[in-house]
Amino acid sequence: MHILLTRPLEDSKDLIVKFKSLGHSVSHLPVIQIKKIDHEELNYSEYKGIIFTSSNAVKNLNSKNIDKKIYCFCVGSVTEKFAKKNGFQNIYSADGNVNNLKEIILQNYINKKDKLLYVSGEIISSNLDKDLISEGYSVKRLINYSVKPVEIFEENFIKQLKSSMPEIVYVYSENSAKNFLNVIKKYELVDYWMNTNLMCIGEKTSAVLNELKWKKIFLFNPGEEEFLLYKI
Repeated sequence: MHILLTRPLEDSKDLIVKFKSLGHSVSHLPVIQIKKIDHEELNYSEYKGIIFTSSNAVKNLNSKNIDKKIYCFCVGSVTEKFAKKNGFQNIYSADGNVNNLKEIILQNYINKKDKLLYVSGEIISSNLDKDLISEGYSVKRLINYSVKPVEIFEENFIKQLKSSMPEIVYVYSENSAKNFLNVIKKYELVDYWMNTNLMCIGEKTSAVLNELKWKKIFLFNPGEEEFLLYKI
């Protein structure tokens, strides 16, 4: 089976190795690039809890001065994996859904007087910090990365893609979907996806690509990529 991955290479390496070990052909079309943002220095001792809604937020945070026993709330298993890698111990993880993450915080972070630090990218799909503030919490949002579109690809790669379209493509965010759609239109690939299954994280992501004709559209959470292979 031919599989197309659209995340940056660092986030796709494990899946590329995994899918190839299963005998699949994998193409890589990274539609976004992550750029670290320099941010203000904080006194991390003021915070009793920290929130990550993406693995990139963890990767781009210098956490050496943060108490690793702090309450650590992660949106999903991939983000949790990187939090553990950075030494965080007291981790609560949702299933890739920000609304579920909010409920986990409400259930487990009892003392609303204790400050929460929300680390995120420049663009977010949900105003988690404002929702928590409306519930009476004290939340500081720290932006430590931005997402930039990748707009130019080698013509030879596009030619090869047109001659052998993937059976599956994975898209991980609304922003990625928008950039992917721009690439599809730029390189005149609009009419090539009728036999491709689109795998998206969340309805907002799939909605961006609904104007194209796909074989089927599936919603998934990070970590379920291999499981989806057996659904088609």
